[in-house]
Amino acid sequence: MAEVKGVTQDTLFGGRVALAQPAKGGGYRVNVDAVLLGAFAAGALGESRRVRRAHAAFDLGAGVGGVGLSLLHLDAADHVTMIEVDPALAKLAEANARSNEWTERIAVVRADVTDAETIPAGVADLVVCNPPYVEPGRGRAPAPSRARARSGPLSAFLDAARRLAGRRARVCLVYPAIEATTLLTELRARGLEPKRLRAVHGRAQDNARVVLVECAAGRPGGLAVEPPLVETSPDAPLFLGNRKR
Repeated sequence: MAEVKGVTQDTLFGGRVALAQPAKGGGYRVNVDAVLLGAFAAGALGESRRVRRAHAAFDLGAGVGGVGLSLLHLDAADHVTMIEVDPALAKLAEANARSNEWTERIAVVRADVTDAETIPAGVADLVVCNPPYVEPGRGRAPAPSRARARSGPLSAFLDAARRLAGRRARVCLVYPAIEATTLLTELRARGLEPKRLRAVHGRAQDNARVVLVECAAGRPGGLAVEPPLVETSPDAPLFLGNRKR
């Protein structure tokens, strides 16, 4: 894996969270989906019910830490373990922990999600995952600098999430809406029952772009389909506009 050759110093949440990440064209950068996932897991998207705070959160395929940083900023977790296989991105995640003065609340583990030794069973209260959106061999091949982040087996991430979750954790994911059936089927095959779902639309007249899903080990049923989130709506959370692409 190549080293990150250029780094930009950006921010999330209107300048309140520092974010070092690869320069454009140099690797996978944090986008709005990471912020959406963090906010969904935190219950910060205008949900009608309260979402419980996590003591131990795990971010699978964390990249530079966009989702985990969002969780901490939104006070949704006491501690976040970020698991990232790319050493260059993991190094930036560690830098982001330092620059935001969260070194005691963030642990960065440089490992693959398939490494069972780094995925202890049942230790999480919350698992978040923004998995690769393209299965290997499908779609147009991404640029080499973004290939690992954009393309990969969904099953590996779901297996790791199931192991971490045990019987009590919430598992929250973001995934393309066009593949929502695949995601829900794969979750249920692992005993993770969808409990909360929200579709995200770019504009009110557009089809959903991605879905946000919360699931947990348990019996089938009890799925709450929340009102759609329209990113360009005046009612959308203001912080969705305060981002670097």
